[in-house]
Amino acid sequence: MPSSKKPSAKLDRESILIDARRELAMPSRRLFGKRLLTLGGLSMLTGCSLTDDDSVNKFLTAVSRLNDRAQAFLFDPKQLAPTYTEAQITRPFPFNAFYGIDDVPDVNGAAYRLQLSGLIMGKRTWTLPELYALPHQEQITRHICVEGWSAIGRWGGTSFGDFLRRVGADTSAKYVGFKCADDYYESIDMPTALHPQTLLAFDYDGERLPAKYGFPMKLRMPTKLGYKNPKHIVEIFVTNTYPGGYWVDQGYNWFGGS
Repeated sequence: MPSSKKPSAKLDRESILIDARRELAMPSRRLFGKRLLTLGGLSMLTGCSLTDDDSVNKFLTAVSRLNDRAQAFLFDPKQLAPTYTEAQITRPFPFNAFYGIDDVPDVNGAAYRLQLSGLIMGKRTWTLPELYALPHQEQITRHICVEGWSAIGRWGGTSFGDFLRRVGADTSAKYVGFKCADDYYESIDMPTALHPQTLLAFDYDGERLPAKYGFPMKLRMPTKLGYKNPKHIVEIFVTNTYPGGYWVDQGYNWFGGS
């Protein structure tokens, strides 16, 4: 997840050109475009001349949306992310949020209730003991941060796809969204929500999830960049209306595949 400093509302011309060149250089982008996509081509597709701040921002948005569609097209819902051994776990696992560690929310576990809304048949609330009683699985996977670092962690919880099916979610819907105790919010595509490694995580490294890592629960997706993994989740909803996300609404890529 990005640091506490919010990205600037305006991005300079050179930054977007660097970003676009990096996207086009990636093997998946070359495969998707067969090298037909160029900066000039993208500029024509977006109608942006890249001559002022507004056109640069429009260009960035268009590249990001194109990237979303390309990643969604290439995403394999059955392809597993790499897993690791316990000896490879990064200790201590880094803290990351859009605020400092002293501002981590203090969620009352006894009073906690998970809310479900949107295109879900079973909209009752869930207590932590009920969630903890769900079938359990673990994974040791790599967290990749958009800032350029990564760390390997051990996460325990329940299959998110199984949970969605258990509560009668419409799995043909487009999006699953999350609201959090720290005012963070995020959304993901349904194929990623149903991916076998997408975990509703209650534990970290064999213990209940500490507050700094997202108590009482976080979504753990090794197929997504770190900022797509919401922590301190208090509500889950299913929708066909694009929900956005905290960093996405400030210019970050929505699909966020790692």
